[in-house]
Amino acid sequence: MASALEDPVLIRPLRGHGAAVTGVAFNADAAGLATSSLDRFLMVWKLKAQCRAYRFVGHAEAVTSVQYSPDGQLLASASRDRTVRLWIPCIHGESSVLKGHIASVRSVSFSHDGDFLVSASNDKSIKIWSVRHPCLLFSLFQHTRWVCCAKFSPDGRLIASCSEDKSVKIWDTRNKTCIESLLDYEGFANFVDFNPSGTCIASAGSNHTVRLWDIRMNKLLQHYKVHRAGVNCVSFHPSGNYLITASDDGTLKILDLLEGRLIYTLHGHKGPVLSVAFSKKGEEFASGGADAQVLLWKTNFDSCDYKEVLKHHIRRTNLDDPPHLLDIYPRSPHLHGEKIQSVEVNPTFVGNTQALDPPVIEISSSSSFSTLDYVSNEDAQNPSASVLATSSKRKSENESESAVHNVGKQTGIAPSLGNTLEHIVEQLDVLTLTVSILEQRLTLTEDKLKECLENQQKMLLEERQEA
Repeated sequence: MASALEDPVLIRPLRGHGAAVTGVAFNADAAGLATSSLDRFLMVWKLKAQCRAYRFVGHAEAVTSVQYSPDGQLLASASRDRTVRLWIPCIHGESSVLKGHIASVRSVSFSHDGDFLVSASNDKSIKIWSVRHPCLLFSLFQHTRWVCCAKFSPDGRLIASCSEDKSVKIWDTRNKTCIESLLDYEGFANFVDFNPSGTCIASAGSNHTVRLWDIRMNKLLQHYKVHRAGVNCVSFHPSGNYLITASDDGTLKILDLLEGRLIYTLHGHKGPVLSVAFSKKGEEFASGGADAQVLLWKTNFDSCDYKEVLKHHIRRTNLDDPPHLLDIYPRSPHLHGEKIQSVEVNPTFVGNTQALDPPVIEISSSSSFSTLDYVSNEDAQNPSASVLATSSKRKSENESESAVHNVGKQTGIAPSLGNTLEHIVEQLDVLTLTVSILEQRLTLTEDKLKECLENQQKMLLEERQEA
């Protein structure tokens, strides 16, 4: 089967981080890639022919996770500085800081409608935040050690989390309870995520394993031990038929979930691979490593047209109660080892590893797009768990002009044309920001008006009852 597939190819390496790359995330149209790093920075890479990178400065310590909102209008990041940040990924670098965790935040992830965020932390908690009105909605406590990762299901009803307490837990977001706990006594999971249809979860184990669980039957479906070191991250292909894994052994591996076997082993990083993600359509994937490199790959092996499959998955993210009927994976939880040889792909023989590094424009976090202070009802009594949306100051106009001038130098564009283009982009960003702020204020006004009308109706009812 593998011989009928076209092998993945390295498109180019992306260099700009000064330390290990902890997270990679594509935007909706795969024209942009966001990365997080231990160097305390986020970077946004524009993946057109003339690649350009933007470095976002704001976190005080290492950034551990990054994700785009489904519409690509926001970025969320998690950091060892105990905060979650929401960014508008434009040249002004606006960000809003969400404070509530009391230890390092390990992961952050949007719900599939973009309305909520879930974060996991070394404080042993999982927190769910509102994005539209940045505030903490509620927290989940049952893990007894550091929580490594938490993800929403495609329909938003469930959250999967994994912890160093050796458990993977499934949570119901409606009644805020843990409905299942899957235990692995051999090790703990570093990462967990749902498949596109929301019927299964995959966990990346510190004990070199990858496990697939059917969450409807709470049953182990597949168990792969194809890596020689801990697995740090996994990503499902949008079709749900493939899973890519990243490991401390320095390789990426691609698993065919329908056939239940390893099909590709990818080399390229020098040292542990910490993160990996498919683009939204599955045509590309990116990986980040301890070598501070981001590698951009073309999938190629996806030779089928998965539009109908994707439509089917969208239909599956419905409001019907589980169980759902479709189960595309083999039902036997047999161990998959390295007996069947996989295709080895080494980027020294494919792709262009000599591509010039893109020019990097540094952007300091400026005025927050959410300047109000919010405290959730749950945490009003607990100052350490309150949510504070803080703002930081803009850089001076001189520094902005200097950045534009440097861009012109690095790209060979005439200074006058470069300045004009940057000015246009700047004005567009200002307009986008203005619309976003107006939209938020309108929503707040509508909520207040609704609250006033409800109170007025209650008062009228009370007056009538008294009369």
